[in-house]
Amino acid sequence: MKITIATGIYPPDIGGPATYSKTLFDELPKRGIETEVVSFGEVRHLPKGISHISYFFKLLRRVSNSDLIFAQDPVSVGLPALLVAVFLRKKFILKIVGDYAWEQGTTRYFVTTPLDDFSKEHRGYPFFIRFLKLIQALVARGADRIIVPSKYLKKIVSNWGVSKEKIFVVYNSFDHNDKIFKESAPSPADEKIIVSVGRLVPWKGFITLISIIPRLIKHFPGIKLIIAGDGPERRNIENAVRNIGLESNIFLTGGLSKEKLFKYIKSADVFVLNTSYEGFSHQLLEVMALGTPIITTTAGGNSEIIKNEENGILVAPDDRGALQKAIERILVDEELAKKFSIAGKKTVSFFTVERMINETIKVLSI
Repeated sequence: MKITIATGIYPPDIGGPATYSKTLFDELPKRGIETEVVSFGEVRHLPKGISHISYFFKLLRRVSNSDLIFAQDPVSVGLPALLVAVFLRKKFILKIVGDYAWEQGTTRYFVTTPLDDFSKEHRGYPFFIRFLKLIQALVARGADRIIVPSKYLKKIVSNWGVSKEKIFVVYNSFDHNDKIFKESAPSPADEKIIVSVGRLVPWKGFITLISIIPRLIKHFPGIKLIIAGDGPERRNIENAVRNIGLESNIFLTGGLSKEKLFKYIKSADVFVLNTSYEGFSHQLLEVMALGTPIITTTAGGNSEIIKNEENGILVAPDDRGALQKAIERILVDEELAKKFSIAGKKTVSFFTVERMINETIKVLSI
């Protein structure tokens, strides 16, 4: 078998699709599958529209000897890849890791509809968002098979009008043997540190997390909240910190290198991800491998990684009372924190590269 991987980003670009595509490129040939990667990064310097046309022709030239095209998103590379597959009569496999239309609507067009409802609705949204919904649904329906990284995302994609029978759940892999996860960095005894990480977008719930810090300070005067990441909500989050006057307790670091980010996480007493949407969080796996106790929400695919009271605590999104109570429990109960740390490290051992590759090959070979 020979496959062509169509991806939006590829190393040296940083991000989940880049890492995933590189893993496939490295591992599939070991199992007798010839692999070629065509990255949208090769044409990204061109104007929008022209870049997609150019990418279509690049694919057209480079997939003639392939048995199938494996696209890593349903819009930027998915649409050109589907057109090439139809033109050349190639099998078309698609990976979907989120609802791109909803993400754009939430960050740019003031869409406040929860994803579960948004994925079923087709009216009442700005033209551009309806256009994106149409494109991703058409590409998904045109795929021979679809791979998603969580059961939650299988439900979302099926809401687009896609048959569940052609949607396969293959959990992403995680290299927990990297030496960076073995080092220790205990937090100072006189401080309690909370860390939260993610793109600064509305659904990550950072403002709600900030709002409970004044309550926590009453019991933990030296508490610190570190928020790592950048994004369109940065100014709103900075204003929220200023409004409660806690600039000496709450810190926004911006984007960080992996090494520096991991040092912050390892030094933390608790990691909090107060998200209202998550397809499959690679970040949670990293935190568990680092041994930091986790509090996150029941949103999306989180409950497929975190089992409540076993390897972390699950709360409803933006539930201030439950979030505060959960943080206080971990900060005062060292045995509970240790229990979650040990169980978390056991959890990540399931998400191996070998398992992911073998399950992916099964889908590609159907």
